[in-house]
Amino acid sequence: MSTTTPTATEPVRAATEPPREGRRAGAVLALARFEARELLQQIPVLFFFALYVLLVALRLMSKDGMDDFPVLNTVDRRTQAAPLLFALALFICANAAALRSRKHATVQQLAVLAMEPWRRTLAHVLSVVPYAGLTALVVAAEYTREALKPGAIGQGSAGELAVGPLCVLLAGITGVLLARLLPSSFVPILFVIAVYLLGVLVSGFVDDEQDWVSRLVPVQLFSSSGGDPVPSDLLGRPAGWHALYVVGLCAVLTCVALLVAGGRTRAVKAATALALAATAAGAIGQLPGDTAALDAARRTASESPQRVQSCSTYDGSTYCSFPEWSVVRDDWAEVVDRVRSAAGGAAETDLTIRQRVDTSGGVEADAALEPSATPGEVTVGGRWGGNRVPEFAVGVAAVLVGGSEDVTSEPMCDARAVTVMWLVLGNDPTPSATFRNVRLDDSTSGSGVVLAPTNGLSLTGPQTTVIRELLDRPRAEITARVKAHWAELTSARTTTAQAAKLLGVEVPKEAEQCGE
Repeated sequence: MSTTTPTATEPVRAATEPPREGRRAGAVLALARFEARELLQQIPVLFFFALYVLLVALRLMSKDGMDDFPVLNTVDRRTQAAPLLFALALFICANAAALRSRKHATVQQLAVLAMEPWRRTLAHVLSVVPYAGLTALVVAAEYTREALKPGAIGQGSAGELAVGPLCVLLAGITGVLLARLLPSSFVPILFVIAVYLLGVLVSGFVDDEQDWVSRLVPVQLFSSSGGDPVPSDLLGRPAGWHALYVVGLCAVLTCVALLVAGGRTRAVKAATALALAATAAGAIGQLPGDTAALDAARRTASESPQRVQSCSTYDGSTYCSFPEWSVVRDDWAEVVDRVRSAAGGAAETDLTIRQRVDTSGGVEADAALEPSATPGEVTVGGRWGGNRVPEFAVGVAAVLVGGSEDVTSEPMCDARAVTVMWLVLGNDPTPSATFRNVRLDDSTSGSGVVLAPTNGLSLTGPQTTVIRELLDRPRAEITARVKAHWAELTSARTTTAQAAKLLGVEVPKEAEQCGE
């Protein structure tokens, strides 16, 4: 067997191999995949991620009627608080993973490997990225589910939706950084306590959510006090700049961890400078801008909403709302038609349905709307569905009976209150349940207050008794009597006892007292 040797003129075929940096990058990614799988096997990570998904699923399956008409500029912020427990679990487990070599006394063995400590640190940072991605998938699923509902109102903000996943990423990176700065298993617990106390301290000095200092907190918990949602342009939240700020924080903490671990390469230093610039830009972008214009817009929306609203006409009545709420005008019209169909006489007068908000105490504050004194005008708020539907029906009926909303400013110890409630309940598919739900005390006996978009309607015990008797009679019979005696039933001079006689039900034995 003969062998051939290359001559001087023949090129030597060198074995092709990837560049050195390419092999290092591949090793870092391989270690990152390994560490990500290790995190997935940690009970806290699995448990809290499952809990997070379960909470979101339960919220999406809620049977509350108002969930059928979600306001998307509140849905996007609602996605920010739920991932926090999962972020805490990832923070603790990522810290423990970065301390594994110290815990098992294998630091010296790792020191002889070709991979530098800062590259191993980078692998730990990259291992938490898939969990931020999983959070982003849950957030996207939650928002998409709400946005696809036929009654969805407005639109959300990509910047607000990004906060939840970014906070999960930030928590994991912080855990790795603390393992490099203070390699002790007690440090994460002390860090969480310190962050909590700092948050309490900051909230004690900063009461306004729009304050610049509060915006520097990575996650601004959605803490609306139960007030109606407002149009997106009245919120004054620089969501895009805030998302950039959190991205910059993630990058800065990553670079600090790499520098502490010895990664003082030119690329790391350049990335650090870029991360600092992004963080600074995000923080500066959240500085209060033209607050005078924002305050003026809020005053206009509260005091002169007709200047910024659009209107539609259905069957002669006018429905005016902020542009984002135009999709629910048809639903308002259905309620108005249902209430008017049980009325008679002058109830054919056309109405003006106007959406109103109150920003005098801040946006989304829990404030009561004052009744409108304009004849024929009915107020509707920012939420719709569920109990808000019969409450709106009460407002419509009060205007049909009394001419304007301020008729309920004083107790109506006469037939008008009975008439209002019959208009609300006469054509309702579940009148007894609706009567109970629309009352403040959730009962159908005794005196009580019936909720409305503005002032509630006070009912005496005798009036409640008459209304309950009406619900036990055939609807067609009572509706015919209401139409036939409309003038008497809408007069303040007609007593509750007289109304009972006109409607053909038993006169209550209780005394006629408004102060019950």
